[in-house]
Amino acid sequence: MEKGNKKIIRGWVMYDWANSAYNLVISSAIFPIFYDTITTNAFKAKFFHQSLAVIKDPLRAKDFILPEGTTVTVDFFGAELSSSVLFSYVLSASFLVVSILSPLLSGVADYSGSKKRFLQFFCYFGALSCMSLYFFDTSRLELGMLSVFCASIGFWNSLVFYNAFLPEIAEPEDHDKISARGFSMGYIGSMLLLIICLLCYKGFGMPVEWCFVMVGVWWLFFSQFTYRVLPHNVYNKKVEKGVLWRGFKELRIVFAEFRKTHRLKRYLASFFFFNTGVQTVMLMAVLFAKKEIFSGPYEEEGKTGLIIAILLIQILGAVGAFLMSRLSVKIGNIRTLIFTVALWVVLCTLAYFITTPVEFYFLACFVGLVMGGVQSIARSTYSKFLPDTTDHASYFSFYDVTEKIGIVLGTFFFGFVEAVTHDLRFSIISIAVFFVMGLLMLFRVPKEEKVLENH
Repeated sequence: MEKGNKKIIRGWVMYDWANSAYNLVISSAIFPIFYDTITTNAFKAKFFHQSLAVIKDPLRAKDFILPEGTTVTVDFFGAELSSSVLFSYVLSASFLVVSILSPLLSGVADYSGSKKRFLQFFCYFGALSCMSLYFFDTSRLELGMLSVFCASIGFWNSLVFYNAFLPEIAEPEDHDKISARGFSMGYIGSMLLLIICLLCYKGFGMPVEWCFVMVGVWWLFFSQFTYRVLPHNVYNKKVEKGVLWRGFKELRIVFAEFRKTHRLKRYLASFFFFNTGVQTVMLMAVLFAKKEIFSGPYEEEGKTGLIIAILLIQILGAVGAFLMSRLSVKIGNIRTLIFTVALWVVLCTLAYFITTPVEFYFLACFVGLVMGGVQSIARSTYSKFLPDTTDHASYFSFYDVTEKIGIVLGTFFFGFVEAVTHDLRFSIISIAVFFVMGLLMLFRVPKEEKVLENH
């Protein structure tokens, strides 16, 4: 395949535009707020029934303010769990499944040349799961959380095959620019859909559940621009019988090659820690803000304040991706990552102390800048560090597994700290530990690759 083909690059970038709608609307914005609202209202109704039996109308529970310090719980398969803890645990379970599936399937994809087919399958699986969130209800909570679980698997598993195309469509010197372009398109596209959803919901009274359907349709429709131009079986691999076993053997070969690398292994170790922090913040920030900032006297402002903060993050995320790609040209990828990860440590520390919406808005601006930058540079840096190979899906599966195991650890740790301390502020500041570890390990990444003979 011709590297640097503008038509193919535009098509590849469009998948960021298509799938980022899930990452914003489902992972970060509307669904977490919707989830927190309906689980809180259900808990309030139960609270009324148990403690204030004289009030005959449980629908009035939504206007009731819970006593300070009350933990909202839900019934999940007979167990009483904090609603935010359940949310983090379900996401952790989905990432664990992705961590198991992606290396196995990537070996098959590399052996058979079927990256594009796997990308399409998980795209459609994730989009349809998003649409099924239309039926989310606390009376069928287990089914609703299954939709959350499946949508997460579809989104994250598709990315390993999508990312694997980057070293095949462009030369290494262009990876930073193209990766940044993809993330910028993702931020802009998802922000556009969020605005459309808000207009339909606020302006025309559309039920919020239709936003989840719109995400699925958006994801399916715009991904077709990608599928039209991305080639199938780039290296003309011939498929023989026993494709699963041969795919597993392919993965073993790639893993043996990977173990001999020096720079790539050290970079992946640092990526594990700092990306754990980034992804945990992305997934849990809205629940933190809704409970710790937009509550009590600021609860009414929270109905619009959270959306304002999210839009700020999207706009500045696109700017941050562009700025960091320019900075990497001048000072190099690793130094750029050291700079952005150091900023993350500062931001996590500040998050512990903020108490007002205005402070949160300022924090959101800086989060947007470093979030877009670190995600874009992290992906392109790994792509640049890859050895000369045709097994890109297998190599990116290591990147993907590292990312997902980190998210499993991060989201579980976030929920665990809250469960132990009963304070989300301790959860958010604890994430700084992951950034500090990642920062220290970035200093150990050498400038040049060394192939280790004895490993």
